[in-house]
Amino acid sequence: MVELEAKNHNRSKRRSCYLLAIIIVVALIILILFLIIKPQTFKFSVHKAKLSQFNYTTKTNTLHYNLVLNFTARNPNKNLNIYYDDINGHVSYKGTRFASTDVITRLNSFRQYTNSTNLMSGVFSGQRRVVFDRDQVSGFEHDKKDGVFLIEVKLYFKIRFVLDGFNVGHNKGNIKCGLYVPFGSNGTKVINAFKPTKCDVNF
Repeated sequence: MVELEAKNHNRSKRRSCYLLAIIIVVALIILILFLIIKPQTFKFSVHKAKLSQFNYTTKTNTLHYNLVLNFTARNPNKNLNIYYDDINGHVSYKGTRFASTDVITRLNSFRQYTNSTNLMSGVFSGQRRVVFDRDQVSGFEHDKKDGVFLIEVKLYFKIRFVLDGFNVGHNKGNIKCGLYVPFGSNGTKVINAFKPTKCDVNF
């Protein structure tokens, strides 16, 4: 009986050693691949912004807007391609979200090759009931007089890193941009020019 228990104990001990060895080997392989591939996050920026309508009616608490944003996404990796599966964008003013749109969906998802740059855009157009307090209304009028609005952009993304046709990682995250967008109404000349702005990418 004692001998049987000892054998079982030895078997269990050997299994544990084998399992530990497998875990160590897999970890080493992952580490070696990481050092070889050196994965980097993609770079994201807004290279153009056009705000042709941005009017607030205090009587109805309605914000009318027409904002077009052109984005630049760059893949700095030398070995990894990136599949952009989904990007959903939201824009806010003075902490209040006023519009959302799909920038990338399954219909226009794409593969970004190594060391390449791709363009994409988001159109935020329509009207929405937004309740601004007295200070916010005053700030809105001040910004409109200056001809520049601070628009906060947040995009949620789903991407895949691909190495030689194999998915090596599904990732979700967000992109944040603070944009000083010049205001021009229906083709009127805008004195202030939009400056391309880098965004923060967070996984």
